[in-house]
Amino acid sequence: MTQEFVPLSDYSIPALTHLDEQGQAQMVDVSGKAQTIREAIAVGRVRMLPETLTAIAAGNNPKGDVLGTARLAGIMAAKQTANLIPLCHPLPIHKVDVQITPDPTLPGYHIQAIVKIKAETGVEMEALTAVAIAALTLYDMAKALEKSICIEDIHLLSKTGGKSGDYRKEE
Repeated sequence: MTQEFVPLSDYSIPALTHLDEQGQAQMVDVSGKAQTIREAIAVGRVRMLPETLTAIAAGNNPKGDVLGTARLAGIMAAKQTANLIPLCHPLPIHKVDVQITPDPTLPGYHIQAIVKIKAETGVEMEALTAVAIAALTLYDMAKALEKSICIEDIHLLSKTGGKSGDYRKEE
């Protein structure tokens, strides 16, 4: 069973830049765009039992430094986004900052990634990838302590620069 192609012009939504006139996936040509400074901030949470949070904070984990490893994984992931997400442009990233902050009221950790660049396209996907991989690494490092750890609410908090302008998520 094949799905009938419906031209984008038949929809009342803005055209998707990653689809050509036939609806096929394409990498967007950004060669005509000016390089500008762009920054994206993404966030997420990792929820766990209070005992797991306490064990991680105390360094009682069989795999070693949970937070340091997760932070480094997030930084490395941001730099590899184009290898993970098919239509992302490979970018010369200037800054990646991943912060993992404990929250006993969650209980768990808040993860924030800030990615900055001077380029023709934005870094939202790099920031989101950094948070996702940091969260997955935190899970992997702590799964011996708890299998029910939950990764939640990964989203773009803000972005600056580019043709579409600045964005900040309404809380």
